[in-house]
Amino acid sequence: MPNFPEETPADAPDSSGSTNAANPAVAPVGDRRPTGESVGASAPGGTSSPVGNPSSAGELLDSILQSKSDLFRGSREVLRDTYVPNRLPHREQQIRSVAEVLAPALRGEVPSNLLIYGKIGTGKTAVVAQVRQDMERRTEPGGSRLTFVALNCGNIDTPYSLLQTIGNSFAKAEPDRIPTGWSLDRVQAAMARLMDARGGTIVLVLDEIDRLVARSGDNVLYTLSELNRGLDQARMVLVGISNDLKFTNHLDARVRSRLNEEKILFPPYDAIQLQDILRERAREAFKDGIVDPGVVERCAAYAALENGDARRALALLRLSAEMAERDHAKRITPDHVVKAKNRLEQDIIVECCRTLPPHCKVLLYAILQSYERRRNGVLTGEVYDSYKRLAERLGLQPLHARSISNYVSELESLGLIRATIVSRGRGGRTREILVDVPLSETMPALEEDPLIAPIGRPRSRGQMLLTNFDNPNRTGPF
Repeated sequence: MPNFPEETPADAPDSSGSTNAANPAVAPVGDRRPTGESVGASAPGGTSSPVGNPSSAGELLDSILQSKSDLFRGSREVLRDTYVPNRLPHREQQIRSVAEVLAPALRGEVPSNLLIYGKIGTGKTAVVAQVRQDMERRTEPGGSRLTFVALNCGNIDTPYSLLQTIGNSFAKAEPDRIPTGWSLDRVQAAMARLMDARGGTIVLVLDEIDRLVARSGDNVLYTLSELNRGLDQARMVLVGISNDLKFTNHLDARVRSRLNEEKILFPPYDAIQLQDILRERAREAFKDGIVDPGVVERCAAYAALENGDARRALALLRLSAEMAERDHAKRITPDHVVKAKNRLEQDIIVECCRTLPPHCKVLLYAILQSYERRRNGVLTGEVYDSYKRLAERLGLQPLHARSISNYVSELESLGLIRATIVSRGRGGRTREILVDVPLSETMPALEEDPLIAPIGRPRSRGQMLLTNFDNPNRTGPF
């Protein structure tokens, strides 16, 4: 069983020649090499390229910027999940519930803490944003001061960063800001001082609060829940938004008792509700009569299969319109939805796996198979033996161990695997390989590759049904 060399030679096989053949239409402009028949080529006799056929990246960008959209009525931000419309269909009850909890702040009273649960794309953040806008419009000058602070915990790494960010949102000038390097207790005291200087009712909205607790524990939530005891001129209410329905089960009993004053559950949207949402956004985003029948229904159906994710449905509709623009189409058709769905599902890692050189692709599949069996690190000697067997089954001449060692280094540089040096005593040193990609996505992608398909596992019945559903030529309601 051969061991790979510890160092990668400078003459490693070059795999940079692989191209994005799966989707050449969207290759970056800078990656397109000019040829005699390319867009930028000069006509015979030295004549320049005709008008409308740009010969450089700059001309291409100019032509895109100068062209007017035949599809969009105004800003396409209407189709993004960050846009808050005047009306949120099928969330009237949830809006009422959130407003009832927070409305006492308009009278100068302190509302109860609130936890909002629901899966991704069920309108939690949008509902809170709409209630916030309505409450801020009703805040009278000179009346009770109301301040909203909204933070996404997915972008905050530590309790220190959270308290610092909250405090700095109240700083009026640079000298008032909390710097990096203070102790946590000092940061907490400075945050409380800045909040007291603002005064009134402070509504702290922590989106994806479950991610903060998963990374840092619940001590910071206990700190926030006890904060009002140390405030004189201000009072804080906490609104937590979580995608984890069992989020509070992992909290300390003391924290749970303080946060669980009010709870609201957001159910997933069904396909009919998603259609209503998309139709309202489409009327606002697109010009009249450019959305073909079946477009909205197909976007809603795809999103309904993924737990009723409205964000997914909006992204499909927006990207379908962009696909239609790239095709210079005058209308958005169901075929554009299929293209948009395929584009959204393209994962960078999966696409990278598909474009690897043949032997590197077989090596990665051997690593994934070994890792799937053991669910632990695999030694390079075992990987090499597995690679040789797979290569022989595919009719390939196996490469030498040194060449495969170079490919291991290449896979590591791509972020697909991690290889660490381990000592085996008298047996010398070798590399242990860990997989850094999801097996559930990467292995099927490789098994669908024409090279690996002869030894790959057959698709399940469910996968075949989805493939048929995606077929633009199928008969049926979508």
